[in-house]
Amino acid sequence: MAETGDEEMVSAEASGFSDMSDSEFLEILDLEDAKESSASLSKPGPSELSGKGDKPISLQNWKTGLDVLSPMERFHLKYLYVTDLSAQNWCELQMVYGKELPGFLTPEKADVLDTGASIHLARELELHDLVTVPITTKEDAWAIKFLNILTMIPTLQSKGCIREFPVFGEVDGVFVVGVIDELQYTAKGELELTELKTRKRPLLPLDAQKKKDCFQASLYKYIFDAMVQGKVTPISLIHHTKLCPDKPLGPSVLRHAQQGGFSVKSLGDLIELVFLSLTLSDLPVIDILKIEYIHQETATVLGREIVAFEEKEVKGKVQHYIAYWTGHREPQGVDVEEAWKCRTCSYTDICEWKKGGGVLSSTLELQAKQAK
Repeated sequence: MAETGDEEMVSAEASGFSDMSDSEFLEILDLEDAKESSASLSKPGPSELSGKGDKPISLQNWKTGLDVLSPMERFHLKYLYVTDLSAQNWCELQMVYGKELPGFLTPEKADVLDTGASIHLARELELHDLVTVPITTKEDAWAIKFLNILTMIPTLQSKGCIREFPVFGEVDGVFVVGVIDELQYTAKGELELTELKTRKRPLLPLDAQKKKDCFQASLYKYIFDAMVQGKVTPISLIHHTKLCPDKPLGPSVLRHAQQGGFSVKSLGDLIELVFLSLTLSDLPVIDILKIEYIHQETATVLGREIVAFEEKEVKGKVQHYIAYWTGHREPQGVDVEEAWKCRTCSYTDICEWKKGGGVLSSTLELQAKQAK
């Protein structure tokens, strides 16, 4: 799309969604998801959830008439973010409350999130400029994503370094999207994924947090590898996202594509070009997974973790997490051994898992009825 050394990328804001991978913020979920859910559903505020005498609400019962819907249907989601699944690895019920109450984010945590985003942006600007392209449709949003991929594939082919690489694919029947922080080659020619995590305090995270981060990096590899191996198909993409491939690109997107040297008219043209490029590029799978922890205030590198990729374990966790989204089980809170996580949770005062002693209130009610 531009000459080497002066390439341009479209901003994450313009691309329609951004998988903000800075999971130092334990209670913070993807804000784009929150906005989408907020626009789609009318929800009570936090003050309406406590009930009389601060009795915890039931996530399954406070939405009258929606009990029969799966979470994917209830939140009107066509796909999930990698950060949705990694948030479940920390505390699934906290993630659910975040979806139900998207406006519950405190100003302090919003400031922390902004700081992390700024560090990510600074890293990205080291490699290329960002160009904001006005969009009016979801097709345009995905077109920007595809243009970014088409720009980065040649850089990867020439053994260069790229940042903010979009990934997507079907995982256990559900479409999942995300953004890889960084891909580059080692001195030995191995493709290495680096996941950037910023820390508010100059300390490395606890093992529980590292476990969440490792799962996130592993899931990125799982999806990226599927893309370059031809396991992701245009049919699956269109089916899950409900995109219209025949829809003409908006004038701003079309102009940007032409400036990059791409002769396309519709989203379908771009989809065909992206999948053809992935097939013919002969890109390798990711060999090394690395997590880099950085102090927000000083930008000092606190440490690096090498992640051992265990495909069977990753697939097992994904299957378990997606079972919630497809309505095959209720959400779960943390185990008793990890109840310390509740100290940093914004929803601890209304959490029915905590007040139910590790069981959802709705489950307790069902057990009581069955015992009668």
